[in-house]
Amino acid sequence: MPSKATSRAGSGATVSAWRPRVPGVVEVFHARFTEYAYPMHVHDAWTLLIVDDGAVRYDLDRHEHGTPHDTVSLLPPHVPHNGAPATAGGFRKRVLYLDGSRLGDDLIGAAVDRPDLRDPVLRRRVGQVHAALVRPGDELEAESRLTLVGERLREHLRSREARTAPRPDPVLARRLRELLDARVVEGLTLVEAGALLSAHPAHLVRAFSAAYGIAPHQYLMSRRVERARRMLLEGWPVSGVAVATGFYDQAHLTRHFRRLVGVTPGRYRARGAPAGG
Repeated sequence: MPSKATSRAGSGATVSAWRPRVPGVVEVFHARFTEYAYPMHVHDAWTLLIVDDGAVRYDLDRHEHGTPHDTVSLLPPHVPHNGAPATAGGFRKRVLYLDGSRLGDDLIGAAVDRPDLRDPVLRRRVGQVHAALVRPGDELEAESRLTLVGERLREHLRSREARTAPRPDPVLARRLRELLDARVVEGLTLVEAGALLSAHPAHLVRAFSAAYGIAPHQYLMSRRVERARRMLLEGWPVSGVAVATGFYDQAHLTRHFRRLVGVTPGRYRARGAPAGG
């Protein structure tokens, strides 16, 4: 089985994460949370989510959604979202993070308005992918089943494309996002960004927040935590990850990682040899 991290994240909470040898899957994430709530954050991958017990309430692009367990939720990359238990007993979820080889950025707009898909066939197939992923040696089955899942997701999204208005993406906000993406590790100050983009720092913050529903510093920290997750699953030591992803020190990484993922980097980190791509 791929290198895998499983840990208790507090009272009644459990998290497992690993990177399988399946093309297009950057992470598998299984979790049970009773009280933990995710703050607003972004991913650079598609988030394909099923909930097995309970339900999750979340905001995507400043609209509230829910995840009853007969649905499949598909959250697009680069669009801020949060998440919290919608039932008293919390929730148990299984997540696949998929890269652009499975779903392209051209489908983001179609996924924003209706991320929750009521499709029993799709729900069953996503569950089959997860079942194959936890069995050693069944990577080809997982890849085959994921191919069918991707095909069905694209059918859903492309049926909406003609009806979907383009997402607001004002030029200034987009240019700041591109700067942040290019300098995830190095970072930059608002004064620097203002000089590069010929805009006042306060105007940059307002433009970015209005376009994406998240402040520039929150976006940057989300991107750093995303990068840290990948490196931890490759077997990097926590101290090395902190430096390599732009955090001031290990404590700085731990604070933001726990806030966005629900566990510390040390508990999340995979044990044993890296799983590879």
